[in-house]
Amino acid sequence: MDAISDEAGAKRARGLDRAFEILDFLRQKRQALKPNEIAAQIGAPRSSVYELVNLLLRNGILEFSGGEGRVYLGRKLYFLGAAYENHFDFTRECEAALDWLADETRETAQFCMLDGNKYTVVRMREGARPFRISTDIGQSVPIPWTASGRLLVAHMSDEEILAFIPPQDFRLPDGKWLDSAQFLAEVRRADADGFFTFNSIVDSFTHCFAVPVMGEEGHAAATLCLVAPRADGLANRERYLDCLKAAAARLGQAPTGAKRVLA
Repeated sequence: MDAISDEAGAKRARGLDRAFEILDFLRQKRQALKPNEIAAQIGAPRSSVYELVNLLLRNGILEFSGGEGRVYLGRKLYFLGAAYENHFDFTRECEAALDWLADETRETAQFCMLDGNKYTVVRMREGARPFRISTDIGQSVPIPWTASGRLLVAHMSDEEILAFIPPQDFRLPDGKWLDSAQFLAEVRRADADGFFTFNSIVDSFTHCFAVPVMGEEGHAAATLCLVAPRADGLANRERYLDCLKAAAARLGQAPTGAKRVLA
């Protein structure tokens, strides 16, 4: 009986893992897809994907969208997310920090974290400029492309970092390759300095600033960032860094219950 129970439990666990894989895949694709398209792209049996999609549809976690049987993330996820945010005071403190940074600097302010082995913007406030500097919230970006990435992996050894980041992520948007030794040296410098700034390697006109927000484990669990026009960023470098450090220090001192989101 125990062996049968263990086998059933393992099957349910695999089903949950696959369900989360489907949800995460749709989040990254940001478009409605047919179940057979999902199965093909995540390399899963069509039968199990159809079964899980139907289960998620019945529970409002997925919804039909775009016709022809396509599905996308359901509105119940919004309500679950809203309940999560209501539970953690940290979210409100984060919003306040971004509002203050955007008002103080007039630049785009971001709160960023790792999502698996990728970087993502979790929260953002656009600056008071006539042109828009922003990024898609929740979009996965290779760690080496970002200023924050140097800080978010700084607690790892060099070997752990290279095992953690997919080799292809060192290929930059222009097709050139970032030398891994250079990246590791920048990680160690960022860790020693407590910040990292550089001219963006994703576009040609912005300068990026990042400082760590320390989690309960004593390393950077998140970052606060500013994205500024290159000339303005370089001209105001020290002031912008002072603003970021002040905001990050306040977030790092958030109440213990609120900081669980950074654990």
